Amino acid sequence: MNLYGLENMPYGVFRPVNGAWRVGVRLGDNVLDVYELLGDPVFATRNLNAFLAQGPRKWADVRARIREFAETELPAGSVHSIDKVELKLPVAVGDYVDFYASIDHATNLGRLFRPGSEPLLPNWRHLPVGYHGRAGTIVVSGTPVARPSGQRLVDGTPEFGPSQRLDIEAELGFIVGSGARGPVAVDEFRERVFGVALVNDWSARDIQAWEYQPLGPFLGKSFATSVSAWVTPLAALEDAVIPLPPQDPEPLPYLRGSQNFGLNISLEVTWNGETVSWPPYGRMYWSPAQMLAHMTANGASVRPGDLFASGTISGPTRDERGSFIELSCGGSEPVNVAGDSRTFLLDGDTVTITATAPGTAGRPIGLGEVTGSIVAAR
Repeated sequence: MNLYGLENMPYGVFRPVNGAWRVGVRLGDNVLDVYELLGDPVFATRNLNAFLAQGPRKWADVRARIREFAETELPAGSVHSIDKVELKLPVAVGDYVDFYASIDHATNLGRLFRPGSEPLLPNWRHLPVGYHGRAGTIVVSGTPVARPSGQRLVDGTPEFGPSQRLDIEAELGFIVGSGARGPVAVDEFRERVFGVALVNDWSARDIQAWEYQPLGPFLGKSFATSVSAWVTPLAALEDAVIPLPPQDPEPLPYLRGSQNFGLNISLEVTWNGETVSWPPYGRMYWSPAQMLAHMTANGASVRPGDLFASGTISGPTRDERGSFIELSCGGSEPVNVAGDSRTFLLDGDTVTITATAPGTAGRPIGLGEVTGSIVAAR
């Protein structure tokens, strides 16, 4: 099945052997050189940012023109086999915000971290909880991830050393296109956000558990965040838009909008080649439009290439959990991975996250993949 047909056409940045970096569009197993097709120098660059800054009308025009070429005749030199090009991070990320928008994930972690208490903290149903991440350690899919070191408790005593509870977080990231100074209204989402990319926000749970109170994630999160090489435009996801699950209590007025912004996207997580979970994005409690509205409500700005991510995507059943701390119940219930009993990541492990969504032609489309392998601590 072709998950990268004309109804999809995700954007990336590539270079052929001995060639220059260019903006490309994926079509099947090929990459189309957009500069060769359109002759616009905005596509003869190392990232998508300048194109994103041109706004929704330009995005729609370029998509339509590329499709016209693909439906007729592609010029010689504009088509490259995907296995013969190098891919890089598609955007220059200025700011990165990570949210905590899955009610199933938040409930699962609340039960693990605060047994016997209400799993959701009092603010959780009132606002999309998030934190500012570290843009400088965002890496493209396929980049090796070095095991982080930091302080963690060992038999009740703080020690410094490599994390022993290294984890993943299967997430969906949103790429800002048209920048603005906040506040940005919920219904401005389609004007401001260009598309989506899969994200794995690697997490050192033992470092995180010791350091996160009272100011939240820091060294347990900042060492690496992997992002897919492909950005799927929102225009390819129109048939994936669904209503949000009910929100109770009703959000405050600045978090309300007139449009639906839920997304029917199905993820798959493989660990050393074995599928271990299928997280469903459609159950997310907070929408990306609400995330954008909340993070700009105080006047904060967003710029082309900025990234904000959903937080771990999880469902109510064990095989829908998007992190290994949930999948293994905090390490107390090991997971069978290719015959091995596992809880957290070991050096040499490889995790790959893929996703599909309903496409505009009635066929599923692919959202690329985000993959990474763990190497020993530096």
